[in-house]
Amino acid sequence: QVQLVESGGGLVQAGGSLRLSCAASGRTFSSYTMGWFRQAPGKEREFVATISWSGGRIYYADSVKGRFTISRDNAKNMVYLQMNSLKPEDTAVYYCAASRLVEPRADAGWYSYWGQGTQVTVSS
Repeated sequence: QVQLVESGGGLVQAGGSLRLSCAASGRTFSSYTMGWFRQAPGKEREFVATISWSGGRIYYADSVKGRFTISRDNAKNMVYLQMNSLKPEDTAVYYCAASRLVEPRADAGWYSYWGQGTQVTVSS
């Protein structure tokens, strides 16, 4: 089992940047597929990015491709989401998620473990 804690959210102006971090507990972190999802008020949770256990496979939602970068440091049990060129429509609660399944996927149901979320607000 793994526990996840996100940090790094906040208020930023459009065009700005934020870096989200996700700290994971557990000795088997390096074997987990990791993902970032977000949920805006009144909307369903949506996929943002995912990274395989080795970092060799990475996928992004079309809405963030070219602006966001997911990465991981298995030695530190950390996953990151670098967000650049932020837009007001990026405003949401961002969640870190972990899956014991090898294949990285965009489906939220693929992930068994979730953090509590961190708020990102982008002002226009």
